[in-house]
Amino acid sequence: MSPALPEEAPEPPELPAVAPQLRALRRRASLTLEAAARTAGLSPAHLSRLETGQRQPSLPMLLALARTYGTTVSELLGEAPADRDAVVRAGTMEATEAGGWTYVQAGAPGRGMQALRVHVPYGAQGDIVRVHPGEEWLYVLEGRLRLRLGDTAYRLDPGDSAHFDSLTPHRIAAADTGGSDLLFVHTLLQSPTTALCLGGMS
Repeated sequence: MSPALPEEAPEPPELPAVAPQLRALRRRASLTLEAAARTAGLSPAHLSRLETGQRQPSLPMLLALARTYGTTVSELLGEAPADRDAVVRAGTMEATEAGGWTYVQAGAPGRGMQALRVHVPYGAQGDIVRVHPGEEWLYVLEGRLRLRLGDTAYRLDPGDSAHFDSLTPHRIAAADTGGSDLLFVHTLLQSPTTALCLGGMS
């Protein structure tokens, strides 16, 4: 009786594009897992799970990692760099989901600032407080948005906008169950003081 042939091991699931990109960009920046996690305000274990595809990063995490590695969210997601054209056509903008948020790249990569169209779902990432160098500007398109800057809370209606120093602790959340859509522009500054702070702001 011939020995049974060993069963073929199942192929491991294909990692999302963001996982190998995160690992490659960290190595390109010559950062250890611990140093990159500390700069981005994450735990080394959480960053390791992101790099192996066991967890999907939220948009605030992607922004923090992009700043840490001196790159853009587009490159983190493995998107091929486009020509630095002044005009971005609507037909070339593809929606991407990260951590419950949906965003569309609204500007060309490789610039000193990044423009996104963002959908913030109700109840998603409302407890994430961010602090980092640079400036942010947002404009509410649809739905109402809750914006916290330091100790001050605002409710922004469609047509309202905000422009603020990103060193001010800030967080955004949708005020309506249908979520909120906004235009979001931020500067791509790299600094060792960049941090993503997790926790509530009362």
